[in-house]
Amino acid sequence: MPRTARTTRLALAASAASLALLATACGGSGSDASGPGDGKPVTLTFWSATAGAKETADAFNKAHTDIKVKFSMVPAGPEGVTKLSNAVKGGNAPDVATMDYSALPEYASEGNLENLTPSSGDLVKKEFPEAVQSLVNLGGSTWAVPFDVTPIQLFYRKDLFKKHGVDVPTTWAEYRTAAEKIHAGDPDVTITNFGGGDPALLSGLAWQAGARWYGTNGDAWKVNIDDPASRKVAAYWDDLLAEGLASKTPLWGEGENKERATGKVATIIGAAWSAGNFPVSYPDAKGKWGIAPLPTWDGKAGTGMYGGTSYIVPKGSEHTEAAAEFIKWVTTDPAAMTARLSSLKAPSSALPANEGMRAAAAKEFDNAYFGDQDVYALAGDAADTIVPGWTWGPVQQQVTSVQMAAGGDHTKMLSSGQAKGESAVTDRGLKLDK
Repeated sequence: MPRTARTTRLALAASAASLALLATACGGSGSDASGPGDGKPVTLTFWSATAGAKETADAFNKAHTDIKVKFSMVPAGPEGVTKLSNAVKGGNAPDVATMDYSALPEYASEGNLENLTPSSGDLVKKEFPEAVQSLVNLGGSTWAVPFDVTPIQLFYRKDLFKKHGVDVPTTWAEYRTAAEKIHAGDPDVTITNFGGGDPALLSGLAWQAGARWYGTNGDAWKVNIDDPASRKVAAYWDDLLAEGLASKTPLWGEGENKERATGKVATIIGAAWSAGNFPVSYPDAKGKWGIAPLPTWDGKAGTGMYGGTSYIVPKGSEHTEAAAEFIKWVTTDPAAMTARLSSLKAPSSALPANEGMRAAAAKEFDNAYFGDQDVYALAGDAADTIVPGWTWGPVQQQVTSVQMAAGGDHTKMLSSGQAKGESAVTDRGLKLDK
């Protein structure tokens, strides 16, 4: 899929002040030694929670003689980050790991990462869209290499929309109207699952609405989680839930899958990576689901991101050059993507940030489930509309934890996140701009 000029215009650039703050906190680079110098292969330890990571490491080992990778599966999310942090503190961290974009500023500013600027800075600049460069380039340095980009999209039941005479919505007002019409026609059907509260999805929708959860003023951090744009999003979804137009069934559970598989919800708010779940989770609905751009508040194309993964070198690695070589291969060589996908029991629709990898991924994906819609082309188009200006802050993992405890009340998720964000910034000894 060709890049467009719009991708460049939509670079997710952090403010210069924000970058300066991270540069101060992160400090310099660590060791750049690549091996013991005895002619034996360098052995890298690699931790990840991503599907296909082991098979990718195995493929690398078959293709390389000077570097060998020993893989270990670790938990996803905050639990995995905590495990990695403890390993860094204990001096037994892996040489390579994967990490969500949202965790990078916090992890880097705590001094837990090797500075990859010497080994991977040019790679990131040349091989990845600007839309993700600013998520890994912090404080004027490169702290990770992107793997994927995760634009939010709308997945909808074509048969239910046709049955109830509903057009694919282009605005959130139209989406609510569709919810009302479908639910009136069949009270057993709601527009989507949105219960339990998912901080990553809430942040992505707030991102689309123009929110900026973090920023800086001089040398102080601004925390703007409970801002008007985010409150608009939270109120919208809390209202749909209160009126029974959206299902209160928690996201990421068995109940969610059952409702989606049995036609009890008419849409799913997902990301590019979501498409691969459909053939496995809802096999009987083949041909019934379609993909469309995410509705917007003003009708103009735009979306946020929902998750996303990067590759890092934790602090203390003695093999940073070898680690950088492995990371380059796994993020830019089409053979790595082919190995990853061919090893999976379920199809993957993760949208690689690198264009060459994207083409390899698209070749492996069967579009028949979605009525021959070009899943990767649509995801690439969505990626080109990611709203610019979003940055993650140095305390987001703590914010996520308190938001998950808010019981699915999205308005409360914002207020509790705001309070925790402010206190966590000051607790870390950083300046807070009130």
